Amino acid sequence: MKLSLVIPAYNEAGRIGGTVAHVCAYLDRQRYDWELMVVIDGGPAAAAAEARAAAGARVNVRVIENDVNRGKGYSVRRGFLEASGERRVFIDADLSLPIEGLAGMMARFDAGADVVIASRTAPGSRVEGAPPAGRDVMSKIFNLAVQAVALPGIADTQCGFKGFTARAAETIFSAAKSDRFGFDVEALYLARKHGFRIDELPVICRYHGGSSVNRLSDGVRMFADVLAIRARHR
Repeated sequence: MKLSLVIPAYNEAGRIGGTVAHVCAYLDRQRYDWELMVVIDGGPAAAAAEARAAAGARVNVRVIENDVNRGKGYSVRRGFLEASGERRVFIDADLSLPIEGLAGMMARFDAGADVVIASRTAPGSRVEGAPPAGRDVMSKIFNLAVQAVALPGIADTQCGFKGFTARAAETIFSAAKSDRFGFDVEALYLARKHGFRIDELPVICRYHGGSSVNRLSDGVRMFADVLAIRARHR
């Protein structure tokens, strides 16, 4: 299996079916073997049925349901550790980072990267639309704090499109503990700790409505997570 793609989904009823259909149509055109794992992390029960209906009869698409809302980090970790692909990638369910960017990510793996992260600050990136009010400011402040405390030199840790080789994914996510938004920072912190090569990939980012991020409460939790990550893996 060349690729395992994980889509964590929380409160995505009404959108997840279109996402699954679009992603499958793209992957069907590729020449490598792939599997898609949609991890439903709570929200309306209709979301899982919607995802399964969009997948149709494909045997390489799995819809996994968490028993309760456990967080994006938990969902990605669960998908990665149950995956079988040589390369394991997750992408946000709203596809604000288009799945078509996967071609560039696979090329970076071919060139020797262990971890490839989409970055909205990398040269050649383009942002279309406006983020929810206050989110852009929160993201910039958070990224400055992350660079100061844990990951100097990585300006965009939170972009929802990241890939890992099987070896990197198993090493990193078997040790990771962050269940919610701090998991990106923990994954990259562990990648550096283990000497994995991290490549940053320029992307097109198209902001959509319906973000589940609360800029105040989630921001506080993210800062707390960063401090806990550094202490946990010191």
